[in-house]
Amino acid sequence: MSAGREYGLDEDYEWPRPPEGGWTADDLDRLPNLPPHTELIDGSLVFVSPQTRFHLRTIRLLEYALLSQAPDAYDVDREFSVRLDRRNRPEPDVLVYRADAATGPHQTWHHSDAVVLAIEVVSEDSTARDREVKPRKYAAAGIPYFWRVEESEGLPVVYTYELDRSTNTYGVTGIHHDRLKLTVPFPLTIDLTAINRRPPVAPPSEFPDLQA
Repeated sequence: MSAGREYGLDEDYEWPRPPEGGWTADDLDRLPNLPPHTELIDGSLVFVSPQTRFHLRTIRLLEYALLSQAPDAYDVDREFSVRLDRRNRPEPDVLVYRADAATGPHQTWHHSDAVVLAIEVVSEDSTARDREVKPRKYAAAGIPYFWRVEESEGLPVVYTYELDRSTNTYGVTGIHHDRLKLTVPFPLTIDLTAINRRPPVAPPSEFPDLQA
């Protein structure tokens, strides 16, 4: 079976051919039939492989932990793209951004100026991008904090970085096993061994009466 058919495309479908100079960040909103979570790196389209269970559950763990502990001035999105410049629009697995930067339900990307923390969970096909390419680009765009998450014996290991604004490069601030506790970008504690636990959800009786 061809890749085109897997995405519901017939055999005559022609995959997008880049214009001279490559695609731009705005093109991601206009190109038809792109696979989900397509990124733009240096003007080229990057397609991601199917998600592993570790990748999915690590994103869930970090998203819920950040949402539950972030101050009101911040908000959290998962798998949402960030416009770094005209030719780069990657999609961090999780990101923290200024809440006042949200523009409404039809927004498709955040500007890098609004992003406080970008997180990448390393997959087999994204190793070079997540360890080398994206951190370099996030730092050049001025994103203050970056986390890279690797898998070790089924559990996440979080490498944390902070931007050195004198050089626009990241310096490692820690390697976290089992438990992550930080004071920046805000006070935060995450039990990394809880990757397979269900996030706490209020029972129905604790929700307001929507019929009132």
